[in-house]
Amino acid sequence: MGITDPDGYVRGVPYDELARLRRETPVVRVDDFWAVLAHADVRTVLRDPARFSSQLGGTQIRDPAGADLAYVRRMMLNMDPPEHGRLRGLLTRAFTPRAIAKLTERIETSARELVADVAGQGECDFAKVAADLPLRTLAAVFGVPERDRRLMYDWSNRVIGYQDAEYAVSATVSPSEVTDLARAALAVRPAPGPDGVMPDPRTRAGMPDLYAYANALGEYKREHPGEDVMSTLMQHVGDDGGRVSLAEFENLFWLFSVAGNETLRNGLPGGMLALLSHPSEYRRLLADRSLLPSAVEEMLRWWTPVMNFRRTATSDVSLSGVDIRAGDKVVVWFSSANRDPAVFDDPDAFDVSRTPNDHLTFGHGPHFCLGAHLARVQLRAMFAAVLDLLGEVSLAGAPVRLRSNFQNGLKSLPIRWVS
Repeated sequence: MGITDPDGYVRGVPYDELARLRRETPVVRVDDFWAVLAHADVRTVLRDPARFSSQLGGTQIRDPAGADLAYVRRMMLNMDPPEHGRLRGLLTRAFTPRAIAKLTERIETSARELVADVAGQGECDFAKVAADLPLRTLAAVFGVPERDRRLMYDWSNRVIGYQDAEYAVSATVSPSEVTDLARAALAVRPAPGPDGVMPDPRTRAGMPDLYAYANALGEYKREHPGEDVMSTLMQHVGDDGGRVSLAEFENLFWLFSVAGNETLRNGLPGGMLALLSHPSEYRRLLADRSLLPSAVEEMLRWWTPVMNFRRTATSDVSLSGVDIRAGDKVVVWFSSANRDPAVFDDPDAFDVSRTPNDHLTFGHGPHFCLGAHLARVQLRAMFAAVLDLLGEVSLAGAPVRLRSNFQNGLKSLPIRWVS
């Protein structure tokens, strides 16, 4: 399989093909872009927005339609300095270690509740159980009412799973379950067109329910501010000279709801599958909980939820001896960089005590993931709950992978244990 064929990822990430390409040349032409496969080159690209822009063409391999590019560029993920720093600066306080420490007890309680709810059953679909932890956490951080948190599940499915026939049309939330704010948004939820295809979820027209909810919740927070991120943002939003334009606010909400949810939602079952695939490592961790922090880092490296991100060359540049022209797409491949033998001994092995572990799962440079610390806290909390309440678990059926060449996702992971 090629490294861009989404059908191939239903069977697994093509690590052998990535390794073969990386050995031949760390920067290789694939389809209409340059794939950057070596750890050192990925770091070079990500820390140099002046030469490798997020904004010129966005950060996805596929190009937005011409009319949509301008809107896509208003998302923080797709910005370069100084605009990127302006928005990021407004959010950093919500993700400081001190702010996360306030949330840690709540996250640990949520994780134990989710696992305790299934502990007596002897089996569960871990992908479904784990999916609710980031939803609960994001609801707390961003001030989304608990009843509405499943909206983020459907939005994430549609955005990340656009290549997957099931996830692209995800609509699991019923109007009877949610607040009045959410019911109004669900009324404009899109449906597939005559060709069976949903509108592009990266565009405003593709996610009208998300944007309707963002604006309604934003107005509510303007009138009833709390200590959450949405309330903070609403102090700065306005097209009349405010620090954050309305389009930027909408796209920040899109980014929180999707990126903040989906990456961890795939990282949790991915980490579990890593343990299940290496039972001796699972038993090491079960016997020595002090290994949990390093085990989490190894899960992040070995599974790598986000497999690639795009940049666009702003000028002619050479990378590992390969000449790249201005305007060329340059795609960094985290799944390859995180298994680069120049950085990781025995890179295909899963080792819960691996140190150092300089993985690039959260990126590098100005766009380093704001929620990295929050993600680590949630991973540690969930696996501590699993170890404490379930003990050793095993596969109870075949995992079902997401059809995507972007997110390394698991739609289902059946597990069993002795209850």
